[in-house]
Amino acid sequence: MTHWEIKGRELVNCTCEYGCNCQFNALPDKGHCHAVAGIQIDEGRHGSTKLDGLRIAAIFKWPGPIHAGNGEAIAFVDQNADEKQREALLRIMTGQDTDPFATMFAVYASTVTKMNNPVFTKIDLELDIDGRKGRISVKDYIDTTGEPIRNKVTGAESRAQIVLPEGFEYTVAEIGSASSKTKGPVKVEMKNTYGQFARLHLNSHGVVRT
Repeated sequence: MTHWEIKGRELVNCTCEYGCNCQFNALPDKGHCHAVAGIQIDEGRHGSTKLDGLRIAAIFKWPGPIHAGNGEAIAFVDQNADEKQREALLRIMTGQDTDPFATMFAVYASTVTKMNNPVFTKIDLELDIDGRKGRISVKDYIDTTGEPIRNKVTGAESRAQIVLPEGFEYTVAEIGSASSKTKGPVKVEMKNTYGQFARLHLNSHGVVRT
């Protein structure tokens, strides 16, 4: 197994309401789970292959709860990645070179039945974790925007966090509102649903906690 480690930031949008039942070991509130994710790797390596500055994204579609499987997915890899970096990123995203179920990559990969061919393309990401603002844009595939949750009466920004001391993706996530519309083989559409803004520090063994 080749050791890897990344530090970065992410925006995730799924079909659940702002709390996202899945974060609390409960069933998805819509009965199914559709999700879009974008990750900026600020620092990273896979073995001797550096991954600094690269971006990845994905679309997921499960017909029921994630753990029930039968999911469909498509992965997007930064067009700036060379051949070795592309291979490294795909191995990380598909849960290879990772302890069983140690990261969200490994967990989700184990529940996907149909993995579409990866797309190597330009990935536009805007990520302000503390401000709960962001955007994921992949031409012909993804259009996602994230913003703070707002008070329904005053319109003021409302801040909330989810803390998972033993989570497999993050330790602390800022929660916002996000909307997505995708094209291509995996089509999903969400409006003003769960938006997750988080700083990531992961390696082959799971979340790195400091």
